[in-house]
Amino acid sequence: MADIDFYFDPVCPFAWMTSKWVRKVQAQRDYSVDWRFISLRLLNSHIDYDSHFPPEYEAGHTAGLRLLRAAAAVRREHGSDAVGPLYQALGTHIFDTEAVPDDAASHGHRGTAAFLGPILEEVGLPTHHTAALDDSTIDDEIRAETDHALSLTGKDVGTPIIAFEPPDGVAFFGPVISRLPSDDEAVPLWDNVIGLARFPGFAEMKRSMRELPQLKALGVQEDEAGVQQDWHAGSRRQKK
Repeated sequence: MADIDFYFDPVCPFAWMTSKWVRKVQAQRDYSVDWRFISLRLLNSHIDYDSHFPPEYEAGHTAGLRLLRAAAAVRREHGSDAVGPLYQALGTHIFDTEAVPDDAASHGHRGTAAFLGPILEEVGLPTHHTAALDDSTIDDEIRAETDHALSLTGKDVGTPIIAFEPPDGVAFFGPVISRLPSDDEAVPLWDNVIGLARFPGFAEMKRSMRELPQLKALGVQEDEAGVQQDWHAGSRRQKK
């Protein structure tokens, strides 16, 4: 049993930012982390994307599901220890590279063999796992893991979900952070979050988003009305 179960969707920028912080904590505390799956596409399967989200969301969330299929295939063949390096490589290529045009085609490209194949080679995994991108039979496995993550926190959440000291420890959505803590800040921030989560009466603490994640591939783009797009939540926020 790992010290931390981290449930991620590879196309979620907030999950990626939180994962980079958790890796810093892991290095300083020598925690073991089990990188597990939660799908934004399956979470939103009941929603009409055309009427609720900007055009790129469906392509992006679908690409995330396709990448999770491949990650599940990797886990079946190579074990759970192979998922962490794969997620790290995926996140680096998706979020820590220069920005690409923000359209449906670019988001959808992330779910293709042309995108995934070189990343598999980069982390020393066979490229035959690209075949899993189209294997919808794997969705039941991802859905079951998504449902389990939501059973830990309740359904009105997104990604990531973290379980600390499972199965009897604490679990929570987030924390949603927009910038990476320094090495000196990482562990104190973690201890504060865990301390709050361990209080039996704690339910929720929230404030409005002030900035998009500070990632190379994500710029804060505003239209003439000063509207910012929050790609994770599917909302458009009026800048205050």
